[in-house]
Amino acid sequence: MSNAASVIDVRTIAPFERHARIFGQLDALAAGQALQIVNDHDPVPLHMQLEGRAPGQFQWTYLQSGPDLWQIEITKKATAQAEDSCCSGGACCG
Repeated sequence: MSNAASVIDVRTIAPFERHARIFGQLDALAAGQALQIVNDHDPVPLHMQLEGRAPGQFQWTYLQSGPDLWQIEITKKATAQAEDSCCSGGACCG
């Protein structure tokens, strides 16, 4: 697995297509892989949508914070669902 992050410059993508394209690439990431986003504004709405869609599954790191360019690296974390669940190994204790 390569540690090099993919880069997507959303300034070149039509606004109505941006989030769908970003989420498509994020969904394809394996644990430990990252996607870098380049934008002309702080993508706070994207961050909020990502946390609502996949809470705690990604690490959001600002590499550059304006004023004219924002660069964010989003890394997919390894998930450990058993920590947040009463279930173990798929056998629910209910």
